[in-house]
Amino acid sequence: MSDNKHIITIPLRNAAEGLALFGPQDKFLRLVQEESEALIHSREAEVVVEGSESEVRSLQQLFDTLLQLIRSGLPLGERDVRYAFALAREMKADQLLSLFGGEITTTFRGKPIIPKTLGQRHYVTTIRKKDIVFGIGPAGTGKTYLAVVSAVAKLKEGKIKRILLTRPAVEAGENLGFLPGDLQEKVDPYLRPLYDALNDVLGTEGVAKAMERGLIEIAPLAYMRGRTLDDSFVILDEAQNTTAEQMKMFLTRLGYGSHMVITGDVTQIDLPKGKKSGLIEAQRILKDIPEIGMVTFSEQDVVRHPLVQKIILAYNQDQQEQPT
Repeated sequence: MSDNKHIITIPLRNAAEGLALFGPQDKFLRLVQEESEALIHSREAEVVVEGSESEVRSLQQLFDTLLQLIRSGLPLGERDVRYAFALAREMKADQLLSLFGGEITTTFRGKPIIPKTLGQRHYVTTIRKKDIVFGIGPAGTGKTYLAVVSAVAKLKEGKIKRILLTRPAVEAGENLGFLPGDLQEKVDPYLRPLYDALNDVLGTEGVAKAMERGLIEIAPLAYMRGRTLDDSFVILDEAQNTTAEQMKMFLTRLGYGSHMVITGDVTQIDLPKGKKSGLIEAQRILKDIPEIGMVTFSEQDVVRHPLVQKIILAYNQDQQEQPT
């Protein structure tokens, strides 16, 4: 067995690099050690890895990549290390380096907004290249947030004249009349996630001013009928809860100089029984049109708490095991 053991050393420039690499109280080191069969320890100004050839190769790529990120000034978080480790198992961790040069825009506080996974980078790139893009996948993958951020970036660059955000108010059956208040007060509970993303990028005051000037409009899907949307960036969120008719109505609003992003999770359909999801229909009908981007996120793209990824996997597995 000893003949199959491989040992590599990864040099560190100083003690600070080791602290950043291993995390507070060696948290990142323990995380990697728990998931790996190799032995990892530090010795003076180097990291030593002992184990099988494949294990050692993937861990060398992992630590080399993390060190390059540290040396470029990126503060590592637990999520970054987990994602890098998952990629290293497929010898893809080095692809992480290209993520952090892809700033989309900045928050209103000046913090750069960048894709956090390869799936997110593909999504943002597709939004830049195509006029209609579908972003489909589980909760926590940044589908809505990145669409809003991309829209704001285009508005700042002067490539569009306004942003329009919409989602179906399924809980009210698209009939909002019985709710108290004016239109904005009626639909705000359904559109809250869109406001949250806008506030992060523009700030509360910035969003209010943009809405006053007509640069940003937030409305339920029912109010899209009969409109043609030129020079606009239109986002349809929670699209799994549209009917086939609503989806067709929405897509045919596309005007000159406009972009559309449609986001949804086909595992969370709240439509009444017997109603087909417009998102699922659109996937099937439009899949062969090359000018339309279809981006599917996986559990690996979840950027919330690590438990969210495990919950999604558990539900997916249970669904597959259920008799049809």
